[in-house]
Amino acid sequence: MTLLVDEIKNVTSAVSNLTLDTSGNVTAGANLTVTSTLSVPGTLAISGTTTITGNPTLSGNPSFTGNPTFSNIPSFPSSLAMRNRIINGNMYIAQRTTSTTVVAGTGVPSAAAGTGYPCLDRWFVYATGANITVAQVAGTGNNKNLLQITGGASVTAAGVGQRIEQLNSYDLAGQTCTLSVNMANSLLTTVTWTASYASTTDTFGTIGTPTKTQIATGTFTVTSTLTQYTANIAVPAAATTGIEILFTVGAQISGTWQIGNVQFEAGSVATPFERRLYGQELALCQRYFPCYNWGTGNEFIGIGYSISTTQTVIMVPLPVSPRVSPTSYGGTLGGMTLRNASNTGGAVQSLSLNMSGSFSTMSILVNTTAGTPTIAAGQGAFLYSPSGPTQLYFTGCEL
Repeated sequence: MTLLVDEIKNVTSAVSNLTLDTSGNVTAGANLTVTSTLSVPGTLAISGTTTITGNPTLSGNPSFTGNPTFSNIPSFPSSLAMRNRIINGNMYIAQRTTSTTVVAGTGVPSAAAGTGYPCLDRWFVYATGANITVAQVAGTGNNKNLLQITGGASVTAAGVGQRIEQLNSYDLAGQTCTLSVNMANSLLTTVTWTASYASTTDTFGTIGTPTKTQIATGTFTVTSTLTQYTANIAVPAAATTGIEILFTVGAQISGTWQIGNVQFEAGSVATPFERRLYGQELALCQRYFPCYNWGTGNEFIGIGYSISTTQTVIMVPLPVSPRVSPTSYGGTLGGMTLRNASNTGGAVQSLSLNMSGSFSTMSILVNTTAGTPTIAAGQGAFLYSPSGPTQLYFTGCEL
């Protein structure tokens, strides 16, 4: 331990209960005064008053429970904002639904159909052997939400993953990155993590037919208590096509598996979880899943013009520019009503995409029964929801 003692030789005041362990962690039970450089590779825990007048380098996880005083500013990561390349890592956003059943199969995720993203935004989920349930649940402490998998009899495997598009991961190629995640499992004790990169830009294939190259894999030994786990990952120079982070377990035949605060960042140290504003996180999610959820009613959806007595083109502005143009739509049609220039309303029979749309607006074709409302070609009309809840979303933008 000569190296560790040498690293703290500039401690000038008496320190009681000073301990050093084999991991480089330092614990000081009283006051600590440092007049030169303090470099601690592990955890630094000081319960008394701390005075540091040198140039501290805190490479571990410093914890000051006393009254620290710094005459020089400590070294921190060069980029404190937008460190996390994972979107919705805190599991706040659930535009589709907050709970649903995941049907067993390995044909997911499918970007074309939007399948495999059953619940929380940006997270695809799969199971083999039997169905599982995925839900957004309440967390503990400062973890407001968690993604929870509930097992089922005959389940042989389950997985949760996110794909980071090329534009958000290209600069990580050739760097050491850190993966951190909070996890708990009431049944199993091993969770496998795997990092991969796409064979071609943003094209990863499915679980059953992958088109990706593995970067690294490892395991976390988990318990029923929510705990943070970390891993360093050396991203190869070839990983310029998008990166996938996947968590998997074996036979989750019962119990629950909870995941939260997932972060993937450049550097070899797991920094505190980056909490973006809710509106920022929502907009990041809407790039991959443009969605509207209307509440109690009288919600405006879009405006357009009729091309016949039964068909009307409605322009729907998208909340943000999507990654690619959507290919299909979904939602709740029962709450939608078409009104003509005379404000006469009529129930919507069906919708269809009229054209691929620009990166800001989608054009949908609204079909109604002739005479309800009475419309004529060239007449203005608008689509709205008189009673909620109503949902309209566009798919095909996910990875």
